[in-house]
Amino acid sequence: MKKILNKLIIGALAAISLTSCQRDLLSLNENVKAPSVLPSETLLAMGQERFFYSTFTGSVNFNNYRFFVQQWTETTYTDETNYDLVTRNQPRNHWNRMYVNSLNNYEQAKKNLPAEAALSEAERTNKMATLEISQIIVWENLVDTYGNVPYFDALAAAEGNFAPKYDDAKAIYADLLKRIDAVVAQIDEGANGYGSGDLVYGGDMTKWKHVANSVKLRMALNLADVDPATSKSAAEAAVASGVIASADESYTLDFAGGTYNNPVYDDLVASGRNDFVPTELVINMMNAKNDPRREVWFTTVDGKYVGGIFGELNPFNGKSHMSDFWLAPDAPAPYLSYEEVLFMKAEAAARGYNVGGTAAEMYNKAVLTSMALNEVSTADAAAYLAAHPYDAANWKKSIGEEAYIALFNQPFGAWLFSRRLDYPKFENPKNNKLEGVPVRMPYSDQEYVLNKTNVTAAATAIGGDKATTKLFWDKF
Repeated sequence: MKKILNKLIIGALAAISLTSCQRDLLSLNENVKAPSVLPSETLLAMGQERFFYSTFTGSVNFNNYRFFVQQWTETTYTDETNYDLVTRNQPRNHWNRMYVNSLNNYEQAKKNLPAEAALSEAERTNKMATLEISQIIVWENLVDTYGNVPYFDALAAAEGNFAPKYDDAKAIYADLLKRIDAVVAQIDEGANGYGSGDLVYGGDMTKWKHVANSVKLRMALNLADVDPATSKSAAEAAVASGVIASADESYTLDFAGGTYNNPVYDDLVASGRNDFVPTELVINMMNAKNDPRREVWFTTVDGKYVGGIFGELNPFNGKSHMSDFWLAPDAPAPYLSYEEVLFMKAEAAARGYNVGGTAAEMYNKAVLTSMALNEVSTADAAAYLAAHPYDAANWKKSIGEEAYIALFNQPFGAWLFSRRLDYPKFENPKNNKLEGVPVRMPYSDQEYVLNKTNVTAAATAIGGDKATTKLFWDKF
């Protein structure tokens, strides 16, 4: 086009006309509804939606946390409940969603934010803190799912690093704890954050501070058996600074419904399929304790609560199902909840940490809170607690099993408790494809094509790229 115009137009008029023409033609390529630089709040919302959907889903194609903790089982297929993690490439799918759909969106938002208008520098600082905490939460998920992962050199494709090295998981932990301390110190609780662009907390910076400290508490407890001193100091500091203190501070995404449904609704209703039922492990444990949450959570079969056999085909009509309590398209998807924080505080107190109360007090509060949030009457909750009090002599079992049930719909948190406390005891499914129950996710198969040298070194460093290879903190 430029050459043609130069041939047709001469002199000074040609120069003026050319400049004008170029400007007008270029403007035709501008789509004002699809800006070339996305606002940071849009990237934040995109990262949040993908993170919650991906970590909460029960789909056989993704993280499989619900199967790792044997809370759901299958009716039509059994590959996933027998821990076949190859056929559907779950390690690859979760890896890509965490790195590409969440971390990358948050990272790009950090780059775009400085050029955006802000009411004040305090607001801009709070927005950056929101993005930083959001990234830290994803990093914690990655390192507690896979172990050693690309971290320090990750997200550097723009600089030409397409094959980042894998970093030691304990070193990542140490850096994440530093990052949490730094970002919490930057937050101005009296100033604005992202507002409505923040799908989780609506810009409430006190809640962002509390979730950051709650992640710190979770990581601190994970360190308890390998670095007791750091575990104790970090846990106590997190609680002192302020952790999630009520249900409305839980790190939860309330899905809008319609285009953006809760993934459990998609899995159990919108799919039009009857693929999943609660397991015998869950149902039998709750039956043995006469747990009143059964009436809220599950349907009955001839007046009884009946779970499916994990890893085997189960007739859908002969088993209890998840009730309507779970199935709204706009239901919340919790990732780090108030109940989990209370059980973590009970565990911390049982380990001798100063977290503001005794283990029994925290245990009681955790159980009663779970009951209240799941529509159990005060009288029934009190009766349950009286029948199943905190057992100081066997605190890992006492806390572990109660947390496992309370976190029935929070599978990643339940997986952390079960690996840390070794309760409840999981049994290998009859046709297990592995040597045991998964305690980590293997690396993405694509890494062995695109980043072979580094992923191979990482596999050697952790003791083998197997689902049964324990993470550095999972000592027992």
